[in-house]
Amino acid sequence: MKRHWLLFTVYCLLFTLLTACGGGADDDAAARTVERYLEAKVAGDADTVQALLCSTMEQDLLRETQSFSSVSDAHIENMACTKAADRDIVNCTGTIIALYGAEQTDFQLSSYAVVQEDGEWKWCGESQ
Repeated sequence: MKRHWLLFTVYCLLFTLLTACGGGADDDAAARTVERYLEAKVAGDADTVQALLCSTMEQDLLRETQSFSSVSDAHIENMACTKAADRDIVNCTGTIIALYGAEQTDFQLSSYAVVQEDGEWKWCGESQ
């Protein structure tokens, strides 16, 4: 009987440990989706932006893909994104830098909503 109790305890501890460690790869996938989305948006890559947009944002595809079409030398510096542990929010640091004529404009990256659709993470707008 003691052996069964010991095995049960070991299984419970392993289950607890595995549950506590879960989500890491999924969190990384959500953060990478936002990074890919932002890179595609800055580059004007409509196909990638469309593939990464959530269904409720599809009507904004044209706006999202043309955001940086009137600027030159748009690029992202020092981007790092991580998914919040308890919400479907990805927090990013870094800056989008673009030249409007001769004037440089910096856009600080912020927090973005993500959702899972058809088993994949999708970008779903800025988060409050």
